[in-house]
Amino acid sequence: MKISHPIAIKTASLLGSWVLRLWLNTADYWFDIQDRESAPRFSEKGSIYLFWHEMMLFPLITHCGPDFSILVSRHRDGELITQIMRMFKGKTVRGSTSRGAVGSLLEMIRNRPTKHLGITPDGPRGPRRVMQAGSIYLASRSGLPLIPVGFAFEGCWRAGSWDKMALPKPFRRAVCVVAAPITVPDRLDRDGIEEYRLKVQTEMDRVQTRAEKLAAEAKVDRRLTPLCRL
Repeated sequence: MKISHPIAIKTASLLGSWVLRLWLNTADYWFDIQDRESAPRFSEKGSIYLFWHEMMLFPLITHCGPDFSILVSRHRDGELITQIMRMFKGKTVRGSTSRGAVGSLLEMIRNRPTKHLGITPDGPRGPRRVMQAGSIYLASRSGLPLIPVGFAFEGCWRAGSWDKMALPKPFRRAVCVVAAPITVPDRLDRDGIEEYRLKVQTEMDRVQTRAEKLAAEAKVDRRLTPLCRL
């Protein structure tokens, strides 16, 4: 059943955020940041961080803060996500990277409330783990670099949704792998956008595979950084 009434959305977000905070805080978070400029606190300018739609629960703990906004769709479910983000002290930008909507989104990003923006480039309807062109177009017009991010849990259940949303098992390892920034040339044409879409797709696949490998290993890689040191 879809939740549409404002009071119902507010109540669901309050209860949902309380449960999620208790649940997600049981995980042991580790980071593999592969370039200093990819670390939000060291980045001198804003960036667009990309992560798959199925991993939206992970950044609730690691990336909700004064430097980040997460792009959330204007669909009805997006309002519930926005309310939950607010409960976690996170910020959102409402919009879409679909054709015909990027222009208005670009204006919003130029006036965004934070330095960095997080986008799920396969959302909000998929296909799962397939880069859409909107993120490339947005980077080309905004001048912000793209930073592919892989998130993985040591063990998780999967929802029956199109993205197979990851529902982490408690008290397990959680790993975030952050690639080097990818600068997209200004005002790319259609062929150029497709070229960079494939390039970013390759990097997204690489960091996601590495995150899953590190999360599944019996021992934590010495090169990883715990959340408490970020």
